[in-house]
Amino acid sequence: MKNNILKYLLVLLVFAGTITSCTKDFNEINKNPNAILPDEASARYFLTKAEYKLYASSRYTYWRGNLIHADRYAGYFCFGNSGSWWNDELGYKFHGGYTGATWGLYGDYFGVINTFLKLTQQGGDFENPLMEAVGKILKSLYYQQYTDVFGEVPYSEAGDPDIKLPKFDTQKDIYQGLINELNEAMATIGDATVTGTGVDDLGSNDVLFGGDLQKWKKFANSAKLRIALRAYGAPGADFAETAINECISSGQFMEDFSAVLKKDNSISQWNSSSYADIWHRFGGKGSKWKVSQTMINYLRDYNDPRLEKYADPIPGGDISLKRPSKKDNEEAFNKFPKRLDFIKSLFDEAKVEYSVENVGDTIFNLSIPENTYYVGQPTRLGSGIKSLAKWEFFSSPDLYIIGFDPDDNNIAPEIIMTAAETYFLRAEAAIRGFGAGDAQELFTKGIEAAMSLYDVDGSDYLANADLAQLNGTDEENLEKIAIQRWIASYTDGFEGWADVRKSGYPKALSQGVSDPDIYGLGDIDGDYPTRMQYAGSAYNLNGAHVDEAVARQGADKQNTPLWWQK
Repeated sequence: MKNNILKYLLVLLVFAGTITSCTKDFNEINKNPNAILPDEASARYFLTKAEYKLYASSRYTYWRGNLIHADRYAGYFCFGNSGSWWNDELGYKFHGGYTGATWGLYGDYFGVINTFLKLTQQGGDFENPLMEAVGKILKSLYYQQYTDVFGEVPYSEAGDPDIKLPKFDTQKDIYQGLINELNEAMATIGDATVTGTGVDDLGSNDVLFGGDLQKWKKFANSAKLRIALRAYGAPGADFAETAINECISSGQFMEDFSAVLKKDNSISQWNSSSYADIWHRFGGKGSKWKVSQTMINYLRDYNDPRLEKYADPIPGGDISLKRPSKKDNEEAFNKFPKRLDFIKSLFDEAKVEYSVENVGDTIFNLSIPENTYYVGQPTRLGSGIKSLAKWEFFSSPDLYIIGFDPDDNNIAPEIIMTAAETYFLRAEAAIRGFGAGDAQELFTKGIEAAMSLYDVDGSDYLANADLAQLNGTDEENLEKIAIQRWIASYTDGFEGWADVRKSGYPKALSQGVSDPDIYGLGDIDGDYPTRMQYAGSAYNLNGAHVDEAVARQGADKQNTPLWWQK
């Protein structure tokens, strides 16, 4: 039996290809597979990939999923400056290849987490109910993100060997199922602290919590609260209120730790990418991005100490803008004054001291102090204004985000879920009447936890920034909580995008855009994107069930609201 297990493990290691642990013993196994002895075979070697692959995916999907879609929909980053390959309408017009990469990411990850669950389930080759509980928690995080991106997706029948074409489940059923699975996982863990001894201990192969099951349990309850609050208020989501009360009553939350992934060069960057990898290895200025106006404004205008960690000052300098000739492009000639005024308004808003020298009515020379001011790029700039939106005008991400070089390990970690988010969720629950927690106290602790992720002192901010005080109506206070949570989720585009869709804040993003002289309206007439369209492969492989999902949830468009938005 042990020989069969060993053969199965080796086959799966070859199939998985890139399962690379941060641990010494697993690196040794990778160097010499023949060194695995039957007594050393364990499911723990399958956990690492299940932890990192969804949040630090391959370069291909990280670029097309995280950067082109989620980070920009969330209002964190922008393309569309004069040095960019594209205008910032990219992603707001359906592109089958880019969408297909994201759809493929979730399909591929299912195989990873499903393998771990099958190995650890009852009757599995490495049966271990405590490891299986960890797998269920990861599965819940995966499915919440998956359904929040596309809407209805295969869930209840996925992985059933007897069903080749699984049905698409409603979001309501998926959300309820995820809460049930998290409840099962927490009940299984109970008071246990580790999954076993020796090779049965997840230990250092668990790159999130080092095998500490009580941290996993608190993580699960925190994730359950996120899921329940997102479902709260949606049609038929009666289960959400019960789940929220259960979370609050348990008191099991991430408070002094977060679920984050540090960059690890022992994992191939082609298989597990990062901002540093793409920024430094993928193209010149054409592939690079700027920080959004919405983010910079909230940081700069409220004297947020995270500003210098999130972004760099604009390059500035002496920049010339040339008006197109009327003969060559009459439309661009006529709209140039409006577009130039728009660019100048961004500097005025940021209190930039700059000068403009006109050379006739054709050349406009701008002089801006170098590396002094923070100015964010407006989201969704269109092709007409692209030549005026100079690279030198807008803030780039700080080196803590993009690294000094592609192999820089001292960069911001990938966010899965933070203690800050947990506090903000609890503050929101308190405002909504759940539990007896003090909303302001929880809110303050959330901001403190968010500041600690970037190692900055937030005491002055907490004392002086109105954005740190819950001093308004319930709706005004919910807005502040939503904005702080959005700021704290910086670089976690998928979650930041979901927060904007659910809360409606920041309004500068959720209200969309309307002026085609300045912005790219995309296929959705300037609406804020509420989902991604299904990939062509979904129609090709499982078209009948895709059609059923579309008939239930609405047209397969980027502005069709998800269930929890209705």
